[in-house]
Amino acid sequence: MPEEFYRIKRLPPYVFAEVNALKARARAEGRDVIDLGMGNPDGATPRHIVDKLVEAVQNPKSHGYSVSRGILGLRRACAAYYGRRFGVELDPDAEIIVTLGSKEGFANLAQAITAPGDIVLAPNPCYPIHAFGFIMAGASVRHIPIGPGCDFLAELKKAVQESTPAPLAVVLNFPANPTAETADLDFYGELVAFCRRYGIFVLSDLAYAEIYFEEKPPPSILEIPGARAIAVEFSSLSKTYSMAGWRIGFAVGNRRLIAALARVKSYLDYGAFTPIQVAATAALNGPQECIAEIRERYRARRDVLIDGLRQAGWIVPAPPATMFAWAPIPQEYRELGSLAFSKLLLERANVAVSPGVGFGEHGEGFVRIALVENRQRLRQATRNIKAFLSGRNASSLGENRVQALLS
Repeated sequence: MPEEFYRIKRLPPYVFAEVNALKARARAEGRDVIDLGMGNPDGATPRHIVDKLVEAVQNPKSHGYSVSRGILGLRRACAAYYGRRFGVELDPDAEIIVTLGSKEGFANLAQAITAPGDIVLAPNPCYPIHAFGFIMAGASVRHIPIGPGCDFLAELKKAVQESTPAPLAVVLNFPANPTAETADLDFYGELVAFCRRYGIFVLSDLAYAEIYFEEKPPPSILEIPGARAIAVEFSSLSKTYSMAGWRIGFAVGNRRLIAALARVKSYLDYGAFTPIQVAATAALNGPQECIAEIRERYRARRDVLIDGLRQAGWIVPAPPATMFAWAPIPQEYRELGSLAFSKLLLERANVAVSPGVGFGEHGEGFVRIALVENRQRLRQATRNIKAFLSGRNASSLGENRVQALLS
């Protein structure tokens, strides 16, 4: 019998597990840890969505198997959303499928379209499923550097020209997790033209479309004429409506890719619980003021965090979108690396963040800070960090413990 299974062998150790273990230990010791690591929305789902769930679940007819592609009402609501938000008309029957969040959709599409040895291009750093969904499916992933100072399109073109065999697909994520970078229609237009020329599918993750802080909202790649010939786009209600635990999202676009995902899903699941789909329909069709309220909540938190870190002597660029700040490690700690610095921040400041290397080797030198605590807690976090960076609490951690922590 094999000592380790094939797909498990292709997955590296989970970097975040080390920080999570330290976090659990600190809490067991009674320490007040401010957790800015996982991007888990802390706000309540808007009341009218919850009320619709309660109403739907009272109907016994909704308790049976649902529809793998998603109920028609929800697919129509997705089409209506794309129409009013992006000016894109979609066919609910052939160009939309409901997913159990965008993560499941990515993983199952990878299973649907990938053959062993295929090459897929993915940004680095990136949300782990963007690369590892395809690695688990047997593909070889070529990483495209992204982040401050990187020309993603130039790197993409270089990778395509140097790849043998030709790449099957490229993964995009704008607004980006973890870097918070955004893209405009000019970027998408050039990318679509290039990928159509070389016959490359484009898989776009638009999960943070509504969490933005600039005047112009993030666009959809499907706004580009001809994009649907090669592109599919994933989105989610998790961040837009604070519905992360509901696990509901959708994929839209290229009919061939949607059909492939639908066929795989038909073997794997019966879709999300029908009352959740009914409530998601109410979210997309109902009052939309809640989206602006959630966006403004994150904007206020962002401003508190960035200003507090500046006062602590840690200059971090203000993210233009998402619920994350992509923070360069202070120069004097950079040689430690992002994992060791994250551990120190937890031990000395009681603040948990995500090490950048957990999102790929090009994430080294950064940590991701999530805006998932209220402004009061964020102020406390920046005060703790200021004390740590100024060395005022250095004496509380013995040298032996520091060495043990970093070993």
